[in-house]
Amino acid sequence: MSLINIFNIAGSAMTAQSQKINVIANNLANIDSTIYKNGKFYPYIAKKVIFELDSLKNSKIGGVKISGIIDDPSPMKMIYDPNNPMADKKGYVLTSNVNPITEIVDNISAARSYQANIEVLKTAKNMIIKTLTITE
Repeated sequence: MSLINIFNIAGSAMTAQSQKINVIANNLANIDSTIYKNGKFYPYIAKKVIFELDSLKNSKIGGVKISGIIDDPSPMKMIYDPNNPMADKKGYVLTSNVNPITEIVDNISAARSYQANIEVLKTAKNMIIKTLTITE
């Protein structure tokens, strides 16, 4: 494995983590949104990013790539709000399954992973510079 592969691996991780942060921002922005579909209003369904190994040629290691962005299968929340125009006959409103605490924790994790990959790039760059100065 060459040092150049480190740049590809860390770069793919940074791209994947930035996409995850974008999805988290989308989830938090739409936590109170509704979607009009087939004549009815539905609450926003949280999205989750699925990562998978993006292996290098003839190797069991590699970077990361996004295999998909899926709907979060966690259940929707029912909130009692009889004054809401979208409430059912019993006064309950179906709301989004976005959990702001989980989203913030995932955001912190993604940001830390992004920062760790920046450190990997800095280390690889310093190693290359040191290697080039050996001949001097």
